[in-house]
Amino acid sequence: MPELPEVQAVVQTLRPFLKARKIRCVHVLHAIAVKPQTPSELARIAEGQRISDVGRHGKYLLVLLRSGLLTMHFRLDGQLVWFATSKEFLARANAKAKAGGVHVDVALELDHGVLGFADRRHFQRTHAWRSRRECAGLGRLGVDARAKQFTANFFFALLRGSRRPVKEFLLDQKFVAGIGNIYSCESLWHARLDPRRRSSSLSLTEAGRLHKAIVSVLARALECCLHPAPNFRDAQWWFQGLERIVRVYDRAGESCRRCGQLVERIAQGGRSTYYCKGCQQ
Repeated sequence: MPELPEVQAVVQTLRPFLKARKIRCVHVLHAIAVKPQTPSELARIAEGQRISDVGRHGKYLLVLLRSGLLTMHFRLDGQLVWFATSKEFLARANAKAKAGGVHVDVALELDHGVLGFADRRHFQRTHAWRSRRECAGLGRLGVDARAKQFTANFFFALLRGSRRPVKEFLLDQKFVAGIGNIYSCESLWHARLDPRRRSSSLSLTEAGRLHKAIVSVLARALECCLHPAPNFRDAQWWFQGLERIVRVYDRAGESCRRCGQLVERIAQGGRSTYYCKGCQQ
């Protein structure tokens, strides 16, 4: 699942394609991708609008309109595809692979080019809102992990108010938005903290160490996600090179790169957690 660094890389790469473009038409090829809204509701808000910017909060991609916004959530496998012309879009969207077909759920036909949003398993969601306040999903999110408000002291105060294991706390988007399974495991490893520790048990020093690790891990992952940058022209493209920066995630049974003890995998909140018992206390 794309986390904050992946979505931010998409935002920065996508902005030049969309900023100041006008949405001529919205194509909903699979209605499940816009539920619980209807295709007509999505079109009514978006069509005829000019895009003012592209942004992000947590794992949500935000297409900001002159009036209102579109939200896109990639879930597990959602991705974007760019078509140079509407003719190319009509020829390739959901056509057979042998004919150069590309799966598309929803597409924004602009005054120059077409942006397709796709997920073969139909988990991704695209919605339109007349204002940010209308979007309940955004309203439930906590502070973004790249926001200026996400300071060490602010983070410590959040931790002090929770009795949940710190790994589960990091995954709960209502506290800090944007951190998923990969980067929570990585941040806890860098901070030398046991993922099973109760959040409120962390000292000010430990919370500061974890905050520094989160900021550093996300920054390094974003740099990796931008080199190379997302290629929306290639429907098969995916982020490359993240394995170079991963220290513990998905490395169960391998030696810890810090102390040499074997990395372990445990289940927390229905998700896999990877950590080193030797150096994460």
